[in-house]
Amino acid sequence: MKANYFQRVQAQTPTRFWINNVTREQARLAIEAGAVGCTQNPAYTWKMMDAPEEREYVCSLLDPILQQEADDTQALVQLQRALVERVARQFMPLYEKSGGDLGLVSIQGDPFHEDCDTIVRYARYNCSASPNIIAKIPVTEEGLKAIEVVLQEGISVNATEVLSVRQALDVCRVYNRITEGVAQKPHIYFSHITGIFDQYLSEQVAREEIEVCPDALWQAGIAAAKKTYWMTREVCPKMGFIGGGARGLQHFTEMVGADACITINWKGTADRLIEQDMPVVQRFFMPTPASVIEELRAKLPDFRKGYDVDALEPSEYEDFGPVVLFRSGFETAWKNALEFIAERRRG
Repeated sequence: MKANYFQRVQAQTPTRFWINNVTREQARLAIEAGAVGCTQNPAYTWKMMDAPEEREYVCSLLDPILQQEADDTQALVQLQRALVERVARQFMPLYEKSGGDLGLVSIQGDPFHEDCDTIVRYARYNCSASPNIIAKIPVTEEGLKAIEVVLQEGISVNATEVLSVRQALDVCRVYNRITEGVAQKPHIYFSHITGIFDQYLSEQVAREEIEVCPDALWQAGIAAAKKTYWMTREVCPKMGFIGGGARGLQHFTEMVGADACITINWKGTADRLIEQDMPVVQRFFMPTPASVIEELRAKLPDFRKGYDVDALEPSEYEDFGPVVLFRSGFETAWKNALEFIAERRRG
């Protein structure tokens, strides 16, 4: 049988295919197609609730929880853990066969409660469900504190909501400090949300009627991702890069060649790449023209904040425009899931 696009990417390059927010069937299809890891975010439970083919399954897990748990938020936390644990089972053969390097599934907690103590508590709770589950923690000022705590406990981390070079470098510094002299180091990844960075800038340009060359704007997220990748490799070569937030096929294809994991949705992205079956081209090594960077830096202050090394302080991460956009989707989905639970409880 002819190898599909992802299988050929894996055979010819160090780039790896991860899958994002999957149903059980999508997880099966993705693993068959070559996916070696999975990211699940706070929108995942609502996606499962809202999928007609998954609703009965979700309720079969939720109803026993509601009999024991009076608080809707805690019921949602428990349901999310149960759903992700079952996806983790599907990736467990990869995890076992690779000695723990592949088959990882990351999970992120309640987006409305992201103080250090709460993040740490959810990380411990979620990661205890399966050895291949890792904690997905936002890189905010509080999140950096939480990352430090869980790394000290040997819990592996996917540091997420990274939309600037500075955020990624801060994760490097924490990891290097905590794991210095440690023989058995936990896994560490960071997720650069490349597609959301592009979406935010495109919406800003349209809203404020900023004149930017469309080709330059198209390259903004990838340019920022490439710079973040190379700078973190110099400081912390053991930290894995995950490209996320894909809003188009280019957010996978333009990263091919990097020693990185690119996480994408099955429907509309992974399935289309398989269908198109394009040649494997290592586009990651094609440099972004200096003229493109100059135009983006000159016309888009938020591009500078994401691209320049010291343009943001940790206290500003949470309120950085692209981060706010990314988190808003999680918050909406979390609210929808809470409403579903409240309605289910009422019967």
